[in-house]
Amino acid sequence: MTEPTSGSNNEGHTHLAVLAAFGVYAGAWLRAGRGRAGPTTSGAMSGVLLTGAATFRLSRLLSKAQITRPLRAPFTEVEEAGAPAELNETPKSSHPVLGSLLSCPFCLGVWVATTLTGARRIWPREVETVEHALAAVATADALHLLYARLVRAAEGDQE
Repeated sequence: MTEPTSGSNNEGHTHLAVLAAFGVYAGAWLRAGRGRAGPTTSGAMSGVLLTGAATFRLSRLLSKAQITRPLRAPFTEVEEAGAPAELNETPKSSHPVLGSLLSCPFCLGVWVATTLTGARRIWPREVETVEHALAAVATADALHLLYARLVRAAEGDQE
């Protein structure tokens, strides 16, 4: 079994610092939400699905969208165009850990889900509204992509 290759020892320390920061961040949300009413969405599964769809959309918006490129620019370099309105980026050598975090929707998704879940304990109606909007955008994105595929398929049938 091969061990994953790692950058410098400093990169390992940075990974540990990010993990520690996440622990503090998640703990702060737990403490802030202690004794609060919690989510307003009826049914646990619908709340998980809503938060999941919102997390998907917001993490992609932050980590891949062309419009949010200025937020990632200090830490990443554009590699190539990605999915529609998205960019594929690689971390800058000066910031490999933060660049990886900010350009990876899966990595960023953990932070986004923690934020939405924690904020929902404090501001349930407001966060639920934001989650509904993000979930609606995620649904619309999927429908746009499906429509484009159907149009291409229909045009292919006519030739």
